[in-house]
Amino acid sequence: AGEEQSPRLFQFHKDGFLVLEQFFSAEECDSMRSQIQKIVAEMEVPPHCRTEFSTREEEQLQAQGSSDYFLTSGDKIRFFFEKGVLDEKGNFLIPKEKSVSKIGHALHAHDPVFKQITHSPKVQELGRKLGLERPVVVQSMYIFKSLLAVTPHQDATFLHTEPLGRILGFWIALEDATQENGCLWFIPGSHTNGVTRRMVRAASGASTCVEFVGSEPAYDDKQFIPLPISKGGLILIHGEVVHKSELNSSESSRHVFTFHVMEAKGTTWSKENWLQPTPELPFPSLYT
Repeated sequence: AGEEQSPRLFQFHKDGFLVLEQFFSAEECDSMRSQIQKIVAEMEVPPHCRTEFSTREEEQLQAQGSSDYFLTSGDKIRFFFEKGVLDEKGNFLIPKEKSVSKIGHALHAHDPVFKQITHSPKVQELGRKLGLERPVVVQSMYIFKSLLAVTPHQDATFLHTEPLGRILGFWIALEDATQENGCLWFIPGSHTNGVTRRMVRAASGASTCVEFVGSEPAYDDKQFIPLPISKGGLILIHGEVVHKSELNSSESSRHVFTFHVMEAKGTTWSKENWLQPTPELPFPSLYT
């Protein structure tokens, strides 16, 4: 309700994140995993868009910027690959189901299973508890946690709004996420200092189609705390909270479905963001 805040909501506003264990059932998690297996089995990858996904900034700019495959993925289901899984001719060097790093960015709109999860009654109820009046879904991703670490970042670097504080990530563990297989780490309270770096669309004619403006400060490793979470757990992530994941040093995978919601009321989506709504897919309302 309006004024009275639950202890959990207070915790979210204080920390910038909230762990909700067992938010989704094992069956719901398994349905997402089997659906993604189908999607990957049917994946036909045109050679011109065999874009290797990388977390290193330069490679990211080069790989994602060298084609508009990434920039135009906001209203489609597209595939992004691990480094080194394709030869120079674009053929797979390993089984294709092991080659994908992530699938994005509109599973929530085009796939019935992921659409149902994104708009499930419990997600909508959580949105209402958070006081969201006009939440819209801006993007979704299925992440196959690879060996790579993800450097410290804020989601608002990539999804900028005026004012800030209007982006919320829903991060769903489809398998247990542990310190060994790459769970998320957060700096509690780091969501109150704004954003120092932004990824923007480059001017037309530039060699890449996105560029970074500003710089990421050096974060103190000792400030991060790990958030292991069991299969079916949900982590709510404030758009400005600093988080990362370490490399997966285990034998086990760490699959995740994640989507981002924007409170559209009184909010301007930056025209410079890589991701833009399209006539084919305006950002859909979270509430159905």
